Amino acid sequence: MSRSRKSLLFGLALIPLMVGGFVFQQRESQQGARLLDQVLNIVSTRFVDTVDAATLYEKAARGLIHELNDPYSVLLSPKELSTFNAQTNGRYAGIGMEIAETQGSITVQRVFPHTPAEAAGVQEGDHINFIDTTNIHGWTVSQTSDALKGNPGSRVLVKFSRPGVPELIPITFTRAVINIPAVPYAIMLDGKIGYLPLLQFNESARDELETSITRLSRQGAKGVIIDLRGNPGGILDQSLSVSNLFLKKGQQISSIRARNGENQTFIATDDPVAPTIPLVLLTDGRSASASEIVAGALQDHDRALIVGTTSFGKGLVQSVFPLEGGYALKMTTAKWYTPNGRSIQKERRLLPNGDFVEVMPDSLETDSVRRSRPAFRSDAGRVVYGGGAITPDIIVRPDTLTTTEQKVFNAFAPKTADVRVTLMDYSLELKKTVRPDFTVPPAWREEFYRRLQAKGVTIDHAQYEQAGSEIDRLLGNTVARLAFGDSTAKRRSIPDDNQLVHAIDVLKQSTSQKDLFAIAQREQSAASASARR
Repeated sequence: MSRSRKSLLFGLALIPLMVGGFVFQQRESQQGARLLDQVLNIVSTRFVDTVDAATLYEKAARGLIHELNDPYSVLLSPKELSTFNAQTNGRYAGIGMEIAETQGSITVQRVFPHTPAEAAGVQEGDHINFIDTTNIHGWTVSQTSDALKGNPGSRVLVKFSRPGVPELIPITFTRAVINIPAVPYAIMLDGKIGYLPLLQFNESARDELETSITRLSRQGAKGVIIDLRGNPGGILDQSLSVSNLFLKKGQQISSIRARNGENQTFIATDDPVAPTIPLVLLTDGRSASASEIVAGALQDHDRALIVGTTSFGKGLVQSVFPLEGGYALKMTTAKWYTPNGRSIQKERRLLPNGDFVEVMPDSLETDSVRRSRPAFRSDAGRVVYGGGAITPDIIVRPDTLTTTEQKVFNAFAPKTADVRVTLMDYSLELKKTVRPDFTVPPAWREEFYRRLQAKGVTIDHAQYEQAGSEIDRLLGNTVARLAFGDSTAKRRSIPDDNQLVHAIDVLKQSTSQKDLFAIAQREQSAASASARR
């Protein structure tokens, strides 16, 4: 009998089993659906108090999803779906401001470029008093943000107060789609190292990154650092496009493995924009999802050196299923794997209190723990580690606060809102008095302490002074950002960012990607030798 005929007969023989199993499963599902419907019907019609049937059905649906023990599967209400779409796309219809709560009022903290707010002359430090005819005194940031957003082309009247201006400033805005940048800036460090933060994977992430990399290359960058720290992910298609900027055409980027063998493999389809420039990625425990797809692909193919701490370990694929009434079900449908087969997902379990915790709560940042995990090989034969998440090639932990500094910030914790308001108000005053190369004088720290005391934030003055360097950094970086923007604030903070300093240092020692990996190997060997002593 021919091989093809055997295969055909074998396949036909399986059909009754598969169909029978499907019928049995379908019958059980129908019985369960009838049971739920009967219970909800009796409760909605016979319970001693009046209950809303629609609310019962929604709560039942949410309870069903909760029983999946998956923190990423959720039923989205129409409002939640709208927010989810805006966050995912990086776009919304509004006027283009970042706002914060200060002294019981809402203050403009940042005006985004090329937006209605910028065109109308809104300034950082302006206070919002009215939206249309409503006095918003006492509103939260969330309430204000919701009121400012709307359909593209719709109009909203906002009345501002501005220090030094006696009358309210009324401005009627026409809402427009606001694009939140994925790459807010790209700068040169030490004349030859390019640095850029990739904050999210929105629909423009790939284009913004390509533009920034191209500009840095033209400025003479001999190496580039892409900062993925704190990047929670976003549109997964963009993670594939971003990876394709650096990988060769035909190389695998990632794969997903789903139920019933519904697997997919994703391949680089275009020639890379930056095929050879030495590349370092910074990661930490908040780098997740799409960030980990990029880091895993570039690590497996020896295209980037990973520096920092182990990533979050979110390797689950969520699909969004539209439902009636404007609802949607966001549900996990598959898992992501790196090109060499490492699972990105860290195993987690649900506690009785509803928290999800790692089954093995370590960050793979000791030599002995790292060796206990499954080892894989990159294209060039380098050892890379599995077991969930992306383990950096060079582990660099962030600086920690001293005991005294920790005590000070612990004292701040119960009054976080008051501390934040005081910091913002004082920084808005100071920003008018500084130049880009300013230093923080002791008088600023003393005045900040006085204002905190006036706000009811009590802390021992001697302890406060012992944490003076950290307080000065907080004041200096906040004032710099408000006065000159994020890039200037970042330049000021570099000496305090030991992960970035390390990345700059290894790039300075390298002329190629191969050099970077050689440095990493030497550091790993030195760390292993030190651990054995």
